Amino acid sequence: MLRRTSLLRKWLQVGAVGYPSIPKPCNIRPMLDSLCYGPGASQSLTCGPRERASLSTSVIAFKKRKSKDEKSSVSLNPKGLKKEKNPVVGVWKNMTVQELADVLEKDLDDLYEIFLFVDNSDPYDRPQAVIDNLKVIQDSVKKAGFRFKIEGPPNKKEKLKEYKDAVRRPPAKESELVRRPPVVTIMGHVDHGKTTLLDALRHSSIVDTEYGGITQHIGAFSVKLDSGDEVTFLDTPGHAAFRAMRARGANVTDMVVLVVAADDGVMEQTKESIQFAHNAKVPIIVAINKIDKAGADPSQAKRDLLECGLQLEEDGGDVQAVPISALQGQNLDLLVEALATQAELLNLRADPLGFVEAVVVESRTDPGRGKVATCIIQRGTLRKGAVLVAGRAWAKVRNMFSDGGKPIKAAPPGTPVQVIGWRDLPSAGDEVLEVESEHRVSEVMHWRNDMAAKEKEKEELIAIQEKLDEHLKVYRAQLEERRRLGIRYKMRRKEPREKEIREVATGPKVSIVLKGDVDGSIEAILDVLDTYHSEECDLDIISYGVGMVTPNDITMAATFSGSIYAFNTTVPPEIRKMATEKRVIIKETNIIYRLVEDLKEELSEQLPLKDVEEVLGEANLLAEFVVTEGKKKIPVAGCRCVKGTLKKDALYRVIRGQDIIHEGPLVSMRHHKSEVETVNRDKECGLMFEDETLRFEPGDQIICYKINKVKQTTDWDPGF
Repeated sequence: MLRRTSLLRKWLQVGAVGYPSIPKPCNIRPMLDSLCYGPGASQSLTCGPRERASLSTSVIAFKKRKSKDEKSSVSLNPKGLKKEKNPVVGVWKNMTVQELADVLEKDLDDLYEIFLFVDNSDPYDRPQAVIDNLKVIQDSVKKAGFRFKIEGPPNKKEKLKEYKDAVRRPPAKESELVRRPPVVTIMGHVDHGKTTLLDALRHSSIVDTEYGGITQHIGAFSVKLDSGDEVTFLDTPGHAAFRAMRARGANVTDMVVLVVAADDGVMEQTKESIQFAHNAKVPIIVAINKIDKAGADPSQAKRDLLECGLQLEEDGGDVQAVPISALQGQNLDLLVEALATQAELLNLRADPLGFVEAVVVESRTDPGRGKVATCIIQRGTLRKGAVLVAGRAWAKVRNMFSDGGKPIKAAPPGTPVQVIGWRDLPSAGDEVLEVESEHRVSEVMHWRNDMAAKEKEKEELIAIQEKLDEHLKVYRAQLEERRRLGIRYKMRRKEPREKEIREVATGPKVSIVLKGDVDGSIEAILDVLDTYHSEECDLDIISYGVGMVTPNDITMAATFSGSIYAFNTTVPPEIRKMATEKRVIIKETNIIYRLVEDLKEELSEQLPLKDVEEVLGEANLLAEFVVTEGKKKIPVAGCRCVKGTLKKDALYRVIRGQDIIHEGPLVSMRHHKSEVETVNRDKECGLMFEDETLRFEPGDQIICYKINKVKQTTDWDPGF
């Protein structure tokens, strides 16, 4: 048999001529015999090479070629339908569960269902879990009804967009730097004369007549010294604004003037101001104020400063201390000179050429000028027509004004200037950069808006991931239960599906925004509010913070229909106007128990009215009478009023012994067969109740009463 097979193989390779064609189907055995012995030979397995016959293989050995029509025809399965193959998807090793779901175009829940039927898939229960077992990937693809092909992982490196944001210029050369005025921030406790000192310094620098006769409110101003040098003062409303400015990275302040009252010494806010200055790494000059006041003790104030870590020059330190009286204007020149000396030590210089770099000190909307931003120039010289960007706002400078309200043509480094021409109002602390043109502004704004959108998307993804983790936690527990019960067991929901949108509590609630002067006051108020645990009305603290009331506080209070409690802090006039427009109540106080009293009153107003029973009269039942009305026999109570007055429209209570047998209204009240509305004391009457089954006995007591709606008061006890 092996020999025949080899001969047939050689026959197919070489070919033969002259063999008669054999019709199909045919048996291969006669063909082999003929090949070995020739036509008509016996079926012996041995043959010699000379005895081989020549034969044709064109019909027997080779398959007939298909015609073009045959090739175009579609092969059909026995049912006559077109045979379709499963689609092919590309997979790779170490792909994540989320990537596998994307490749299969299925949800994560569907993929987790497939994992139930795939071995060794238990560890892969998170979207970002890496499937390091290629067998799991292949089996999952097959279970999903696909075919797979192994390929390399896709290139995950996204093409980075061209960086088009505006940035600061490289540091200038030493030869290009010139001296600039120092920028000084005055800080201290609100009661230590900080505002008085600022007013005194303003008066010494503001011209007698203001430009346009309009009072200008700016965040920075300049004081010119006798030597011709200038000092720029930063007028920030307390330490909270200074902290916010430092947090935004606006490196504006060169030094801090710490105002300490000689009669009070170092207070809590003074300590916080010292800490802020240390965090900002700026030098401190101490102004010991109110030295003209009775009971002033500058020495004690200096000792308090030493305890806070400030070592004055007279004690061998490097902190200057100047005793002043801001109210009387005493020693203000010495304070300004000390600032100039400190500026010399700092060697403050800047580049007056090139594009402008500045920082927004404050921004506001002026009724006559529109959007105005007060800026401190740090580098370059600002001129009219310059194109600026600050945060997500930009401006083409239409006009500029000095701190005195005069229009100026140029603002060198260290100069405070009011800039007009902003399309949107920038925020305090924003970095201001000059760019080439408005086309460049468009690029910068698009870039920053895209970055802001991506940051928002990241925050939303975090929230989505938290929600997904919560869902997967429940799902994994259900999955384990299903695996425990077996594949064939179908779990049924034991409870209704939880609503995606949950209803919020609809009971009474008081929402407040709390603002205070210092962190210690806020903490004390929060400790008092923590003692409120009443279930009758919820107390919702929307937000709390240190500093003045801001527009954001008004917006939040208006959104939640709340009120603002300002503890020992100021409320600007524009904020009051905004609060009036949005119908937000601002309650100012400086004593904690007054704040608690106001809050208790507001809580009590939100409580529902309480039902209070008022007794109008009493009567003794003398006898029961039965009257006939139509076919009905109705009992009537014959009574005598012994106290107060009985009224027909009131409620009645029937008491027998110690038990209340009936409560309800009357149908009829008669006196001497006449229908009456009231029965006075010592008069007899007949009372018919709505309940016709009620029976009376002599000696029953009848109480006449009504229900009054009375305001409730909260049971909150703060402990003082």
